[in-house]
Amino acid sequence: MMNSLGRHVLVEFFGCSAEILNDVSLIESSMVKAAQEAGATVINSVFHHFSPFGVSGVVVIQESHLAIHTWPEYGYGAVDLFTCGDTVNPWISFEQLKTSFQANYGSALELNRGQLELLERVEIDLEHLRDQAKNQLVTPKMSRSVWFTDRDDNVALSIRHTGEQIFRQKSPYQMVEIFDTIEYGKMLTLDKVIMCTEKDENGYHEMIIHVPMLLNPSFEEVLVIGGGDGGSVRELIRHDQVKKVTMVELDELVVKASQQYLPSLSSQLNHSKVDLRIEDGVAFVHNAPDASYDLIVVDGSDPIGPSEGLFSHEFYRQVYRCLKPGGAMTTHTESPRFNQKAFLDIHRCLKGIFTEEQVFCYLSFIPTYPTGMWSFAYASKGAVHPIDSFDAQAAEVFSKKHNLQYYNPGIHGAAFCLPTFVQNMLQEKSIKK
Repeated sequence: MMNSLGRHVLVEFFGCSAEILNDVSLIESSMVKAAQEAGATVINSVFHHFSPFGVSGVVVIQESHLAIHTWPEYGYGAVDLFTCGDTVNPWISFEQLKTSFQANYGSALELNRGQLELLERVEIDLEHLRDQAKNQLVTPKMSRSVWFTDRDDNVALSIRHTGEQIFRQKSPYQMVEIFDTIEYGKMLTLDKVIMCTEKDENGYHEMIIHVPMLLNPSFEEVLVIGGGDGGSVRELIRHDQVKKVTMVELDELVVKASQQYLPSLSSQLNHSKVDLRIEDGVAFVHNAPDASYDLIVVDGSDPIGPSEGLFSHEFYRQVYRCLKPGGAMTTHTESPRFNQKAFLDIHRCLKGIFTEEQVFCYLSFIPTYPTGMWSFAYASKGAVHPIDSFDAQAAEVFSKKHNLQYYNPGIHGAAFCLPTFVQNMLQEKSIKK
């Protein structure tokens, strides 16, 4: 028989995996599992990731709670295990978490809270609550509040997900993860950066493809660099005149994960018109023959890690060489608000290669990208002007035929109508520090 109301184990874990201690989803699932393995009934969980390091959270159990804060930079985690009654053994949770965090060792101190010999029981009349109590005599349904956060040092966007990672695997290039979000469906992330979600990916893929394709209905040969989720290829296959799409993706794991868990995006990767190659896109373009393609789509991730080479002057010079006369290229150019330097660098680079008069910035609004405002560049090697030569009627027919969710003729024209601050940025001769 217990002589206290609860058991409180104060835990310190040392020499843990820094990667695990900075992964809010892994921490949350480990804490939930530790509670369940100890025999606790989980009611809910709330976890938060801090910038740039650290996770805090609590798992509320019917028998009290488990709480944690981590310092990944030190490989250290501090945990509270508090259980009421004698049905839950907090030391089972201790062992489970030590294994989950890959700790070299852990220290713990157990306290008995609410010693009965020091307490006097007070009788409370709960007669009027009896009916309500009867209705509550069921196992509570567990709820989870787990958030994925995409951030830099100053700005962050958080999206709640179910707490379960549908897919998580590290390739030779990056960590590939797919989450099931509450509001935006399945979400693909690379190295903790959001690539796309099922709910708002149309704002990206429809705009990077249909802007150049509906301006140039004669384009038949298309090269896509990156685009492992398959969304750009899906939109290209809607254009009947396209004879061949060559897609070059460096990371095969992105393709495999998307084909398995994001079929709404990857559905056309096995189309007979698609030549899918798993290799370095920068090297592929360097080795491609002159004047090979009508359209080149650069659909890479942010200018860090494996996609860094897609944001260089030499790469875009090779892209220009590979375009046929009358061809064009499109690429995403980051957010004018979130990554101003990269935005300006890319546009200035393109203008130095394609000339000032042949490079046009346009915008799309994608809620799950930082700031929501995202930019693209349409760069022409003699292709039609993006506004003066636009056939709005043909675009209207196409949009309705394919039930497009973002692109339409009005959006096409409006996308090139830039806010004044963006116009001013593009006209600046130097980047303000």
